[in-house]
Formats: sequence, C-alpha cells, structure tokens
Amino acid sequence: MRKTFRGPLPAPLPLACLSFTLMLAATPALAKENGAREDVAAPTAAASAAGTAVAASSDDEVPPTSVGTGAHDRGGEIFVTARRRQESSQDVPLAISVVGGEHIDSTGSFNVGRLQQLTPTLQFYSSNPRNTAVNIRGLGVPFGLTNDGIEQGVGIYVDDVYNSRVASATFDFLDVAQIEVLRGPQGTLYGKNTTAGAINITTNQPTFDFEGKAEVSIGNYNFKQAKAAVSGPLTDKLAARLAISSTSRKGTIYNVVTGEHIQGQDNLGLRGQLLWKPTEDLEVTLAGDFSAQDANCCGSVYVRTGLTQRALNRQFEALSAALGYAPPSRNAFDRLTDLDTDLRAKNKIGGASLRVKWDLGQGTLTSISAWRFWDWDPSNDRDFTGLPIVALSQNPSQQDQYTQELRYNYSSDKIDFVVGAFGFYQRIDTQGTEAHGTASSRWNIAPSNALSNNPAVLNGLVAYNTQYLKNTSAALFGQLSWHITPELTVQPGVRLNYDKKEGYYQRRVFDGAGNPVLTTGPTNAIKTAQLAIFTPQEISPEFSDWNFSYDFTASYKVAPDVLVYGTYAKSFKSGGINQNGVPTDTQNNPILAAATVKPEDVNHYELGIKSQFWDRKATLNLSIFRTDIKNYQANVNNGQFGVLRGYLANAGAVRSQGVEADFSIRPSERFNAYVNGAYTDATYRRFVDAPCPPELSGGTTVTGTQVPGAAGVPGALSPANCNISGQRLPGVSKWSFSFGAEVNQPATLLGQEGEVYFGYDGSYRSNFSSNPSPSAYTWIDGYSLSNFRLGFRTDNGFDIYGWVRNAFDQNYFDQLFVGPGNTGLIAGLPGDPRTWGLTVRYGF
Repeated sequence: MRKTFRGPLPAPLPLACLSFTLMLAATPALAKENGAREDVAAPTAAASAAGTAVAASSDDEVPPTSVGTGAHDRGGEIFVTARRRQESSQDVPLAISVVGGEHIDSTGSFNVGRLQQLTPTLQFYSSNPRNTAVNIRGLGVPFGLTNDGIEQGVGIYVDDVYNSRVASATFDFLDVAQIEVLRGPQGTLYGKNTTAGAINITTNQPTFDFEGKAEVSIGNYNFKQAKAAVSGPLTDKLAARLAISSTSRKGTIYNVVTGEHIQGQDNLGLRGQLLWKPTEDLEVTLAGDFSAQDANCCGSVYVRTGLTQRALNRQFEALSAALGYAPPSRNAFDRLTDLDTDLRAKNKIGGASLRVKWDLGQGTLTSISAWRFWDWDPSNDRDFTGLPIVALSQNPSQQDQYTQELRYNYSSDKIDFVVGAFGFYQRIDTQGTEAHGTASSRWNIAPSNALSNNPAVLNGLVAYNTQYLKNTSAALFGQLSWHITPELTVQPGVRLNYDKKEGYYQRRVFDGAGNPVLTTGPTNAIKTAQLAIFTPQEISPEFSDWNFSYDFTASYKVAPDVLVYGTYAKSFKSGGINQNGVPTDTQNNPILAAATVKPEDVNHYELGIKSQFWDRKATLNLSIFRTDIKNYQANVNNGQFGVLRGYLANAGAVRSQGVEADFSIRPSERFNAYVNGAYTDATYRRFVDAPCPPELSGGTTVTGTQVPGAAGVPGALSPANCNISGQRLPGVSKWSFSFGAEVNQPATLLGQEGEVYFGYDGSYRSNFSSNPSPSAYTWIDGYSLSNFRLGFRTDNGFDIYGWVRNAFDQNYFDQLFVGPGNTGLIAGLPGDPRTWGLTVRYGF
C-alpha cells in the first residue's frame, strides 16, 4: 500500500572536457532494431564503449548491425541526436560518450553501476537503491546518504523523460538501443537543468516490420538472466513493442547469523510501447514501464578500526570486548557479515509517457507528457555489527512525478535552433522508523555512568520520522546554432528557471515503555541519555527562486575531419531544503538557519578537438575542462546517532578540472580497439567549517582558546569543525581508464557460417576517498578490472559466448563507511568477485 502524509559522443577534456565515443561494429552480426534500415550500420561492441567516434570509410564492407535511435551510420559517418537533431557525431562540439545496445549486452553492462567501467569520468556509488549517487567528473550530488531536498546534478532521461529518482540507476537497462553520457552543464537543450551532465537512454522503438530477440544467461553465484523483446505492426498505422527482462543472482556476502547470502540481485522489468503513425508527418508514442527489485540486500562487512579522539574505553575494540563481541572475520574479502537486523530493499519504479512528434517541414514540434512513480520499502542495519545497538532503521518512501516538455526544433542551411518549455512537479512522502536495542546503553553511554550498565535506558528507544516534499519547477530554454561559414559555427543558449520546494519534517521520540521523550519539561539523567540519541524536532523548510543561465560554444572545422571548439557555461543548481532534520543547539532546539541551502553557482569552461584520420579508421578526441562552483551543496554527518542520516550545508567553493582523451581504431572489419582516459582534479577550494574526519572526532569539543588534540589520540580535545580546503572530493579518482579490443575470424560451427570472436574490456581507477571529509581510514586503493568474452555469431542473429568478469579476481571496495558514534569502526562494501557464465542470444 502506498502511504501519504498530508500536512536525456566521443570523449571529454581539461579546462572543460569534451569527448565522444563511438565506433562502428567490426562484425557482421545483426538484428534490425528500432526500425533501423538494413543499410544503416551501428556502433560495435568494443568500440561503441570507447567514447570516440570512428566510422569506416564509405568503401569499407561493413555489414548492417543493430543500431538505436540517435546513432546512425550513413556513408561512413555516425549520426547522433545529442543536440535534439540528427547530425554527424564528429560535428558535435559536446562532451559525450555513446555506448550502443549491442556493447551493453555483450559486456554485461546492464545497469549504470556497470556502465562506469566503460566511461572513465562517470562515478556510481550505491549502498542501497535509495542511497545512490551518480556523478560525472566528481560532480553531481554530495557523497553520503540521500537527502530528498536537493536536485540531482546528473539527469537521467529515458526516451526524453526525466527520472528524478536516482534509484532508477540501480535497475537493469530494458531493451536499450543506446546510451549517451553527456558531460558538463545541460540546461539549454534538456528539460531539467543539470550542472554535471546527463545520462540519455534511448530504448528500441516499435517497428512496422516484425522483429524480435531473446537472450538467456547463466553463471556462477546462481546467476540467471533472461531478456526478450518483440515488435511489429498491429495495423498499417499502428505498431507495438513489448520487452521483458529478469535477473537474479545469489549474494556475494554470507551472513553467519541468518545463514543467507546478501547483496544479491532480484530484478524484473517490463516495458510496452504503442506507435500510432496516422500520416508521414505525425508520430504518437504511448509507453508504459514497470520494474521491481526484491533482493536480499543491503549490508556491509567489517573492514578495520582506526583510533578516534573518543576515550579509549569508548572505542570499538574496548566496547566489543566489554560486550563479548568479535566480527565474524577481520578480513573483509572473506565476505562474511553478522548483521542482526532483517535486511530488505524492495524497490518499485514505473510510469507512463505520451510523446507526440509533428514534422512541420523545416521544423519538428515535440510534446512529451509523463508520470513516474517510485516506491521504496527498506530495512537496514545501521550499526554495521551483529550487536543489537540499532535494532531498526527504515525509511520507506513513495514518490509521484509529473513532467511536461514542449520543444520545437528548426533546421536550415544557416541556422538550427531548439526552443522549449518544461514543467515538473514531484511529491515525496516518507515514514521513517529508527529504534535502538539491548546493547545500545553499553555502547553509547560512558562506562563511568552507571546507566551504561542498564539496557533498559536505551532499549526500545524509537524515533518516528514523518516527512514530505513538494517540488515544483518550470523553465523556458533554447539554443541557436548559427553557421557563419561552412567551417565556423557559434552556438548561444539560454534558460530561465523557477524552482519552489516546500517540505515538512517531524521526529517524535518514545522510550521503551511508549512514553514520549520531549525536549521540554523536567529533565533527568535517563532523559538526557535518550535525547543524546534521538532529539524530537519539527520543521517546515521552504525555498523558491528564479534563475537565469546561459552558455556559448564556438566551433571551427580546421579540416574536413578536424573540429576544434570551446564552451563557456554559466549554470546553477537549485537551492535545497533539509528533509532529514537539522542539527540542534544546546537547548535541543532545531537550528532553523540550517533548514535551507543556497543554490550552487557554476562557471564551466571547456576546450576540445575531435579528429579522424587514416581514412577515418582511427579517431582521436582530446578535451580539457574546468568547473568552478560556489556554494557547493555538501552532505554533513557529525557522527552522532541523532543526526546519523546527515544534513545538507554549503561549502564555500569546489573546483573540478581535468583532461580527457579518447582513441579508437578499426583497421579492418576483423579488429577494433579503444583506449579512453581521464585525469580529474576535483577538490574543495574553500570549506573551512567542514565536518571532521573520524580521527579528529569523538573527544570533548574545544571551546574558547583550547587547542585540539592530535589526530587519533584517545581522550584528546576535538575541533568543532575542520578546514578541508584543498582536499579531494570524495569518490573521485585522479586517473581513470577504460580500454579494450575485439578480434574476429570467419568460421563454421554446426554447419552455420559466422565468425568466432574474442573480446576484452578493462578498466582502471586510482585511489579515491570514501568519506566526505578525507580520512586516513577511508581511502580506497586503486584497482584494475579485466573482463573477457569468447563466442560465435552468425549473420542471422544467433550469438553464443562465454564470459568472465573480474577475471583475475581482484579484491577491491566499492565503498567504505564510517560507523556511527565515533568508535573508529570502518565497514565496507566489497566489489564483485570473479563471475563467469554463458549467454545465448537470437534475433530475427
């Protein structure tokens, strides 16, 4: 039951990076998808992941391959629709990587988390579907637990429909034709303004020719995946397409308490579309989709402990000994946990959309009306141990989202332009419950206090959190391309935006006997101990503002196959409200000044060059970028249980700058290869009052002229906050690479003519911080992953191949977490171990 409380191509660049990645298929495989003509070739497996556009010269014998809307090859050129019109990829002065649906399938990159291995500047982190972050070049959303009161910096679009819930990134891709990852601010072409970039997902569309495809995969960890799609005419003017996908896998972590494996996969997705084409000039598409997850998820394992400034007898090792506790393993890669709270991660998402495209000659009018919903039903273990400290932590949410976009595209020899209007409304309701257990008193109350030996003080202490958000946004946007000469084009764009957010947050606290715990009235030692864990509060934050943003790009064709360009963008990220509560003062009153956060002010610069050579058999794209942000929206967590979920605050300034390069080569239809690399320097330029890392937390807070103690010294004085200016943003590797190749050879198998192929895709990323304030305890070491596939495919759509991911069984972490209470506990989420399996696919 849904409860409510009423009260959208090559590689990037350094001062401003640009990149584009796409390469023609080197193999003759091929199903006709998305209504593509048979003479239209598409991105190949290895190459389409590259991020660099490399097309075969027109005299190459390239068989037709599966292609999706937005990337078509005609006469050796690859065409994309990244700027809402069809044009050659190498003519697009925009930082974009394109991954074709064929490559997504062949590499097992069936969600955004796996997609980051193919796109070096995309970062994806997820402790559970709600607490998921998708960033580009280190920017997007703050690292840590999700707060509904701010916007996503990276927009996720599916067939032009904006998905406001980042949880959509955890679902399997469903019948995807291609994915474009656009880097840098996107506001003058896309409905929702996003400051870091956009992930534009295009699905296969209904066709008037009957076609279908089916795929089955099996693997270790009891991995099973099945996908199918069928499309065809219902009448001469009406066509339909239906797709389904199902994925299941046993978890990679074993819980010694429950005897179950966690971190599993259990996904189901359905998508249906109707295309009505009454005339050649009018297309109406009605689409509906539904996806559900019900995995045994999401948990963590013990990683290490590090000394904090808390008294030694209140740190993890001493507290564990006092309670007779030991982690099931001190080696995280034994993949053992003992979490004692039921884990649940039920997640449903879906909706419907109506898209109308009307060709008016030189222009096209497009209307996209959509409704989306999201239901989230979780249960977590927030103490990261097998002790009954936090007995319950769950914040189920329900969202409804409505969007309307109206867009007109015009094209002529001298001028192309897009103008549009966008409206957005979102309602989110959340009902949270957090409760403490029998070990909480001993864990959280100082041993010198007799109450620490009385479990009843905190056992059963519960907080009920009720909140809602009403989020309204409206915008007018447009972009003009003026071709001053055949070589020189200037491209200004503008956006006028209005945002309004209305929120409500209430926390009610009750003791184990069901009596309310209030901040008013008489006080005593027990009440003081309980209020240190949960503090009641009620706030109704609001924010509204107008904003005008703009960008300007100039591009010049130095030679027929060499384009240089430069971009400046003045952008913004809407202000936000704190939906998870705010810190309290010494009288336990909420600090209302912290209820809202200012908008981010963004200045973005980008330079790049896109080139093809060797008869267009090779592509090299280089870009540089720099993004300066004032009032960066950061996630703050002070380590206390009372504000465990964190709150939002503005950091003074942040900068992300770097260099990106994409290279791909296809000397013949028998071989292709790619290398993409990025250097990203993303740092806090000014954040003087940041939360301190664990080694500088937990002691008595300094006052007056007192001097903080040294890091990691038990019992030392702790600073109230820390200056982390100049330090690296969380989750960002300075160096990241993706690389791969595929070779094939004609062969005959069981009387069927086709080709044998061998493919490799690898990735590398250097170390990165897994805490908003960099800590010596939460750096994740760099790692490299290698994936292989070997198979046989035919021209009639049959494909069978074996695959192995993380072939060398590299031990690495996706994330590390600082345990609550400043005890020095560090928990973590290990990345997937080696997995292997077999896939059989057939298309007709």
